[in-house]
Amino acid sequence: MHRRVLLVAFLTIAGCAPSGTDTDSSGQPADITCHPTDPASRSASCVQSFTPGDGAGFGQDDYPDVIYGDPKGGGSHAGSTDVLSLGKGGTIVVGFGSTGIANGEGADFLVFENAFFIGDNPDKPFKELGEVSVSDDGDTWSTFACSSAAYPYTGCAGWNPVYAGADPAISAYDPAAAGGDAFDLADVGLEHARFVRIHDISNLGAGGNAGFDLDAVTLVHPDDR
Repeated sequence: MHRRVLLVAFLTIAGCAPSGTDTDSSGQPADITCHPTDPASRSASCVQSFTPGDGAGFGQDDYPDVIYGDPKGGGSHAGSTDVLSLGKGGTIVVGFGSTGIANGEGADFLVFENAFFIGDNPDKPFKELGEVSVSDDGDTWSTFACSSAAYPYTGCAGWNPVYAGADPAISAYDPAAAGGDAFDLADVGLEHARFVRIHDISNLGAGGNAGFDLDAVTLVHPDDR
């Protein structure tokens, strides 16, 4: 969801690389493989793979930095534009350097999109939903059950506004205040994971702005084992 059309959308559709973006032979953004010896991070700091869907493009001029670090939320009234649009059916896998996700008490990690409340009504979020999975080895995945048919969209990402970044006093690692969508490894029966995969299931948007708009992923319970 965005309110502007960028030149990057045209460049992506045309098969050209936006300035500053590494691409593979198909003109798509190249993968920036995660390594277990990379510096530890409590926010996404590497991309294991990215497969854009139809209508992707927004944010690729700043990829991958646009999804690294803390979220830059817009609060309940507006969605951030500091995001990467995955496109319809697009999928991205992110990691955290040598850090993993530990199963602690309550939420273990947070996924931030750019949802907001329509007409200030928390029961009517503007959402672009994503299905979230986790893995310890990058091959075997455990997927959170996502109730995408009707509000509340429990287990999905992309339907709760982001407050971290909109208010500098709010920690991006506090699930009670940061906003975004919280996930608990216990819900998929895991004690540890290294990778988070987000797959767009919204099938919404066009012109470079389609699909789930990823802002950031942060760890509530990091594990440096």
